[in-house]
Amino acid sequence: MAAASVPSRPFDRSIFALAALNFFLADARDGLGPFLDGFLATNGWSPFTLGMIATIGGVLGMIATPLFGALVDASPYKRTLIILPVIFVTAAALWTLASPDNYSVFGGQSATAIVGAVVGPALMGLTLGIVGEKHFSNQVSRNEFWNHAGNVFSLAAIFVGTIYFGMAGIVYLMIATAIATIVAVLAIDPGQIDNRVARGLAHDEGEAGPSGFGVLFERRGLLALAVVLMIFHFGNAPISRLIAQSFSIQLGTPFRTTAIITGVSQVAMILVALAAPFLIRRLGLATVILIGLIALPVRGAIAGAVPSFGSIYPVQVLDGVGAGLIGIATAIAVERILSGTGRFNVGLAVVGTIQGIGASSSNIVAGWLTDLGGYRLAYWFHGGVAIIAVIIFLLRQHDIAPPQPDDGKPASGPNPAPAIP
Repeated sequence: MAAASVPSRPFDRSIFALAALNFFLADARDGLGPFLDGFLATNGWSPFTLGMIATIGGVLGMIATPLFGALVDASPYKRTLIILPVIFVTAAALWTLASPDNYSVFGGQSATAIVGAVVGPALMGLTLGIVGEKHFSNQVSRNEFWNHAGNVFSLAAIFVGTIYFGMAGIVYLMIATAIATIVAVLAIDPGQIDNRVARGLAHDEGEAGPSGFGVLFERRGLLALAVVLMIFHFGNAPISRLIAQSFSIQLGTPFRTTAIITGVSQVAMILVALAAPFLIRRLGLATVILIGLIALPVRGAIAGAVPSFGSIYPVQVLDGVGAGLIGIATAIAVERILSGTGRFNVGLAVVGTIQGIGASSSNIVAGWLTDLGGYRLAYWFHGGVAIIAVIIFLLRQHDIAPPQPDDGKPASGPNPAPAIP
């Protein structure tokens, strides 16, 4: 199969294109992303309304994600499933910047959430199809490294661009990263994407084709993982948004303030992505997930107890640790749970949908809590709910993170993964 030969070629064009894709996609896939709240908050939008926008988009994306996961599993055109959403998301973001009214904000962000839901499954399917099951864990970490490096680059570019060019600097950057993303996708050789491997059929369990969708419910660990992630993202999702809103209003510089706040967590995520393969190999996947979950209640406590701007540094570093480890571990856990079923992408999408229930519902709850008792109440509440996720995970960790023979052991030799970017 094509995927089997790819890892042995360290300087393969498709592998380097995959690195470039993750770098530029960091900015292109989310449109305004974390800057939306700060931009709208300084234009008079209330925390509750901003939470409602995020909730509507989250619900729509949540509904679309399983459908797109099944589409990615079935389609051989995975590159196209990244290019088209990037074009649409960029156009919607430019519309919002040009005219931040109800139509552009609610309509544009809702449509962005729907089409953007295909990018995550398509990127993971593309990665698995290129490097294969054996090297998937390490490549996911590399993808995350380049993704967060791209985020840091775009944040720095926005910080500098808004100083010298104002809003036009953001427009230029969004167009440039969208074009670069498309070029990177087209540089990936479609002949090197093994579509059977891309859907989790590196080996099978004796069936003529992919397992039926019922396997998603037969694998107990999948739904347990989804519930844990739903609770985690319910707690974690709104905290950075609320911090950006609060300090953007106080300082009156939404784009530069959000760039600093988001940049701290992204730098931490880069370090986490570099360390993750070693941590998984040395401590085991279950321990890595547990560390990510525990970071959230500590983060919420610091944000709730320390109201000064200086608190963003430990709070956002912990975001990098928690969300960074969980983001890497999620795809690896799903691949282990569903290995041999041919339902990897739709399984990952189902997990994304269920965790999306937590993330989307948290935004409107956070907005209500902020209106009711201020930002600090929301920080304490959303950080505290992660304790429930920790308890559930401890009870079901062997189903959620199936151990492998080399988990929790020191490496006996050189890293078996290829020296690829």
